[in-house]
Amino acid sequence: MSAPLPLYVPRLPARLSALRAYGDLVPDARRRVAPLWTLPPGTTTDAARLRKAVRRAAQVQRHSPAWLDAPYADWTTGAAAALLSEVWAGSSLRPVTGPERPPEQQRSANRSAVTGSGEIGIRVALPGGWDERSTDDTRRLLDALDHGVRRDLLLDLHAVPETRPDAGKEALRALDALLPLTAWNRVAVIAGGFPEDVSGIEVAGTDEAPRHELALWHEILANRPGYRELLRYGDYAPFAPRSVAQEHRGGGGPPWGLLRYTTGRAYLLAKVPTRGDARAETIRAAARWITEQDDFRGPSAGAGERWLWDCARGEGSVGTGGAADWSRTAISQHLAHVVRQSTA
Repeated sequence: MSAPLPLYVPRLPARLSALRAYGDLVPDARRRVAPLWTLPPGTTTDAARLRKAVRRAAQVQRHSPAWLDAPYADWTTGAAAALLSEVWAGSSLRPVTGPERPPEQQRSANRSAVTGSGEIGIRVALPGGWDERSTDDTRRLLDALDHGVRRDLLLDLHAVPETRPDAGKEALRALDALLPLTAWNRVAVIAGGFPEDVSGIEVAGTDEAPRHELALWHEILANRPGYRELLRYGDYAPFAPRSVAQEHRGGGGPPWGLLRYTTGRAYLLAKVPTRGDARAETIRAAARWITEQDDFRGPSAGAGERWLWDCARGEGSVGTGGAADWSRTAISQHLAHVVRQSTA
């Protein structure tokens, strides 16, 4: 039996901060979120890192279904293919393939779906305009799948900034072409509206950024109300889409980071220093700025709100966190907010 349809499909990098943020959700919210976990490039080129990332993803998703994608893996070596096939077939993580993937990757994902959950994700990337050739490529992929495998369409629009005003029309063209191809089990539209460039914000400065991905979602539903029951909302959480493909660096990162807070209208952004004498004081001031906004939902709303509330009211450097804490807080708060928004 297929699990109940999720309300929300975020595309998240399979990094520790994101995995922990998903685990921070209360059980009811967790069941309503089915992440598209994506293994970043560096993870798939190192066997030890790959095993660790896959094991963590399988552990955090042991009670509910999700997808695990490895678009950057090298399928010619066999190491990634063997491990991913084993995890896909033996956990609640569904395999993902796509019309542009190598034939060996498509076959491996199909075999894993057959021997495992019986479900496969078809990620169709749409970083620019819709190309009608993608319809034929997707049809050929679907025809090659085992007939008993349930198919999930993951339409990924990547970034949808203000400079891409036709993204909604392109999404509609893609959906109109792809939906008739098969009896889709699940369909998600994923788009990233978080700003790609935050260089205009000074350290210790604050800003707001519109949620373009949410505007796109409403545009789709307004133009195709008949799709409302079939489609599921997806995004990149409070991150720019390019962050999924970025290498995770240890020390030596930028001298600043971001506190982020998602509201129904915008992303609240506060740029804070990662070092220096005024570090703790500046971080607490940024947290206070967020918690004093009318859109702040209070410390009882979730783990993200609670961290910001405690940070804003603390003293000294203890409890001000670092890049991983800020990332975990932002993701946890965003996921919980979108679930609340979807059920309101």
